[in-house]
Amino acid sequence: MAASKYRSRKTECALGHLHDSKKEAKRCTDLHLMQKAGIISDLRLQVKYELIPASYEDVPTGRYYVKGLRRGEPIMKRKCVERPCYYIADFVYSENGKTVIEDCKGMRTKEYTIKRKLMRQMYCNENTIFKET
Repeated sequence: MAASKYRSRKTECALGHLHDSKKEAKRCTDLHLMQKAGIISDLRLQVKYELIPASYEDVPTGRYYVKGLRRGEPIMKRKCVERPCYYIADFVYSENGKTVIEDCKGMRTKEYTIKRKLMRQMYCNENTIFKET
């Protein structure tokens, strides 16, 4: 197996979930204990948020007749020219009536920094908090 770029190792938490690093596995165990104690609720793992939607353009297919269209009218097909951009949060939970989006990071890359800024801009408000651990 190839070594990880930042030397992190896949690790299981106490509940048997496989995580990308030891730090993330420990945090998962801690959050599950906090949920059991009633400090937090609605704990979810690996929640996907769309930051930038996909872009499409219409492309003629080369065929020119389908029932319902006038003869000679080209058929248009949508082609994806840019895939959507997602942010996957490590943990999302409720604490004191607020939603907390949490990410465990060892190395903050340029890509992560941009996605974090977009995430805060689009999803964070007075009821939603973004937290790094």
